[in-house]
Amino acid sequence: MAQELSAEQIQKVLQGISVPPQPQIMVDLQMEQVMPSPDLRTIAKLISQDPGLSGALLKLVNSPFYGLANRIVSIQQAVNLLGCDTVINLINAQSIKGELSDEAIVTLSRFWDSAQDVAMTCLTLAKRIGHQAPDEAYTLGLFHNCGIPLMVKRFPDYMTVLEEAYYSASAEHRVVDTENRLLNTNHAVVGYFTAKSWNLPLHLCEAIASHHNALSIFSDDSGREAPLKTLLAILKMAEHICESHRVLGNQADDHEWQSIEQLVLEYVGLSEYDFENLRESIRELGTA
Repeated sequence: MAQELSAEQIQKVLQGISVPPQPQIMVDLQMEQVMPSPDLRTIAKLISQDPGLSGALLKLVNSPFYGLANRIVSIQQAVNLLGCDTVINLINAQSIKGELSDEAIVTLSRFWDSAQDVAMTCLTLAKRIGHQAPDEAYTLGLFHNCGIPLMVKRFPDYMTVLEEAYYSASAEHRVVDTENRLLNTNHAVVGYFTAKSWNLPLHLCEAIASHHNALSIFSDDSGREAPLKTLLAILKMAEHICESHRVLGNQADDHEWQSIEQLVLEYVGLSEYDFENLRESIRELGTA
């Protein structure tokens, strides 16, 4: 039976969570929780669409309060383990800190939209290529850019810097190189530490840290980083299919994908023709 936590205990565990929840998701969750019998499956589905809420949920279920032997990455499993009362307390705790200005909502809408689309596409791709842990692929897709809201909070002109970073991306110039030059940090590093604070499995944290270092990782054919490569291959294909370069970078061309496409497709055993067919079928499904 799930151990129910009080609002005070949840607030203590969630100290340091800084990624705001999406307002519309919060409205939908509030509507569900006032129903006579809140549906945990519906609640889990709503939470799984939002990086901030999902991060808070996973931090809570993986906290010492529960003492689980293995870290949880599935949102549905986390909701089932926590139970209805604790999850509703968590939602309420996040709603307190989720108040955003209209300007912030507009800025972060690009992040929220991209996170949901990439996560669903990662899940679909993982299943299509036979990856054994599709939930992990979904989690990586949802959280890979979780550093962006924190960068926006710290640097008011961050989205302009990110657009320049995507514009400058090439085989010789990573997206994060522009951020490092202009801001002395980048969203991948910030995302890594955020994911660690959420108690995500270390290999997912490392994938978040490395997701704009794919060229170097896939150029290494030693075979030492096979699990990381598989997750990153799924993520980079998903980002390209979901056109993150347009949504986040405001760029017509995906310069980063152009530098890694051949290596990534070769690693997963897909031809360009196979990938194009896969991309079109995913778009027809409405995943991306």
